[in-house]
Amino acid sequence: MDPASPQTLAATAAQTPFGAQLHTRLRKRIIRGELPPGTRLSEQEIAGQYALSRQPVREAFIRLAGEGLLEIRPQRGTFVTPIDMEWVLCTRFIRESVESDIVRLAAVQALPQDHEALFCQIARQEAESDPAALTQLDEEFHATLAGIAGKAMVWSHLQQMKMHLDRARHLLAAMTPKDIMLDQHRNLALAIAAGDPDRAETAIRGHLRRVLMDLPGVLRLSPDYFTRTESLAETLAAES
Repeated sequence: MDPASPQTLAATAAQTPFGAQLHTRLRKRIIRGELPPGTRLSEQEIAGQYALSRQPVREAFIRLAGEGLLEIRPQRGTFVTPIDMEWVLCTRFIRESVESDIVRLAAVQALPQDHEALFCQIARQEAESDPAALTQLDEEFHATLAGIAGKAMVWSHLQQMKMHLDRARHLLAAMTPKDIMLDQHRNLALAIAAGDPDRAETAIRGHLRRVLMDLPGVLRLSPDYFTRTESLAETLAAES
């Protein structure tokens, strides 16, 4: 069943209000680029698509606007916001700082079954050809690292702030060579399996800085998808 179908919403209605369910579905669609920046959303059309009244749709729109993913323009409509480049870069910096500590802990605390889990995930990534699915497997890999380090809650908090970064990453997924990501994941898993926190930190920093190399390309292809783009040139100059 399509995870965004009205039947799915109805099936879980007893546990979660319709507005909250719809918020989650639309949020995922925006982050994955299924609803790209500039898309106009109609309460009436969304209500019809999900077989809902307009009230839960309005609630979902308000929540998404509060998160910076929608802009509600009076008398004009509701639009998916551009990707905030400064937010992307700030979140990437935070993520690198947090995950550097996470992998250091993972290198010290990982058990043999944890090593096996990481390499099994890499094998799944190797077998996947769809960029969107590969991005999801990448997320699972990093969540596993946080779990090994005993920092699953930290990863959960990080998820809430990195939505613009994730939007950019979904755009980048079709551009970034898969083999590069796989090699970076293998190097990281090998460092953790060797119990080497310094090597693990070096690996994760290199992995998470890859996005800085790829952002100029996606910005050239889709300049209208981004705002505050001047911050990218400033960051690249500072990092060089």
